[in-house]
Amino acid sequence: MNPKEDRLDPSLLKPAELNQLIELVSREERPALVGREGVRIELPDPIFHLLVNTVRQMQQGRAIILMPEDETFTTQAAAALLGMSRQHLVELMEKGEIPHHRVGTHRRVTLKDLRAYQEVRDKGRRESLGRLFKKIKEAGQYDADYTGDAG
Repeated sequence: MNPKEDRLDPSLLKPAELNQLIELVSREERPALVGREGVRIELPDPIFHLLVNTVRQMQQGRAIILMPEDETFTTQAAAALLGMSRQHLVELMEKGEIPHHRVGTHRRVTLKDLRAYQEVRDKGRRESLGRLFKKIKEAGQYDADYTGDAG
């Protein structure tokens, strides 16, 4: 995919154009695309909600990058996406925790597999934090009224 075609930077939109988008997603009527010839295609709800979320992210100044699930990443790019070192990512790949394939001598991993790993990792983190919170609460060490002020 051409980098200019898959990235939508909200700073490229004029304020009036961004306001038009905000107005568009706040309407009550059934969303649709209308072509130059006047052909109207109603949008399915999931696509409409994706567009609404995209506009909200842009409203907050965030760039939007569109990428197919089967897009492949180098180990360096994948590690950056996951917020870890490249070496740690390679170790996870070699242990079979993240599926990958080789192109010559280089490892590649798909966006779909990276997202699946993220979900499993994040679920594990939430469960661990939940168990820790439960232990702290059971031990009477949790104070919901604590403000952080030194006594």
